[in-house]
Amino acid sequence: MSAVSSMRVAILGAGAWGTAVAVHAAARHQVMLWTRDPAHAVAMREARRNARYLPEARLPDAVEPVHELGAALRWVRDGAEGGLVVLATSVAGLRPTARALAGLAGAGADARTPVIWLCKGLERDSGLLPHQVVTAEAPGLACGVLSGPSFAQEVAAGLPVALTVASDDERVCRVSVEALHHSAARIYRSDDVVGVEIGGALKNVMAIAAGICDGLSLGQNARAALITRGLAEIGRFGIALGAQPETFHGLTGLGDLVLTCTGDLSRNRRVGLGLAAGKPLAQVVGELGHVAEGVACAHVVHRRAGELGVDVPIVSAVHAVLEGELDAREAVLSLLSRGPKREN
Repeated sequence: MSAVSSMRVAILGAGAWGTAVAVHAAARHQVMLWTRDPAHAVAMREARRNARYLPEARLPDAVEPVHELGAALRWVRDGAEGGLVVLATSVAGLRPTARALAGLAGAGADARTPVIWLCKGLERDSGLLPHQVVTAEAPGLACGVLSGPSFAQEVAAGLPVALTVASDDERVCRVSVEALHHSAARIYRSDDVVGVEIGGALKNVMAIAAGICDGLSLGQNARAALITRGLAEIGRFGIALGAQPETFHGLTGLGDLVLTCTGDLSRNRRVGLGLAAGKPLAQVVGELGHVAEGVACAHVVHRRAGELGVDVPIVSAVHAVLEGELDAREAVLSLLSRGPKREN
């Protein structure tokens, strides 16, 4: 790829993944890393690291931690080379952040500055996908989603990663590639926003199932079967919502599913391991110290699949364990007791 001019990138959300993207982007661009907590911003500026969420990664000099949202957005708008806004909140934090963006756009921030989000899941109460939440709160934004198989620690360390940016606005894809396609990161483009978001959301639920499988020592054959049937389940649910089938065989489908179901850094897999060990869900989540999006997502997908008439047995089994209706071993037995079917 040819060299591009430096741009301004504002990362809204200073969790582990937002911090990792900030560290990566700073290899080529100036970055503001926004946190709503003023004390957190001061601590990051002084220590040059995010001790709360990604302590092993040093913040480059090009990263400036801030806590004033309006200032960060005006800074992006005023850049001579344009800029990019990255929403790095959880799914639960996406709506208020998008609402704040809409308010600031009316106060002088540029609504045409490309905006992408990193969260993976569906909003719990509404069942909406992230793009639907953003559209509802901030209509008119030039926006899209960045997703794919990635652990924050590895991205911050500069290890190779391949991601996909999806948008129906080609400019959003182009600016995102200019901002993030460098060093060891490859950024691919897609126009299937629904498919990319569904793959990123449901793989977290499948990772909880994989953790249960591994925690019960059911073997690698069982894990391979679970990943394969999980991919089929993701595809059925996604296609029912209008996704393109081929998306689920790419980075944001199969790629993210394999990583999250097998990687030791996977938070959602660790939830499954804890449940298989007999720990209460509250204890498992508390020990993580981070958000595991698959917990909330399992409830939403179970509900939405029922409304759509889509068969999602793995999601339903995970939902039953999270609700305390079955223990981990009973959930596995419920899946094994299903009758024979044609694979295709």
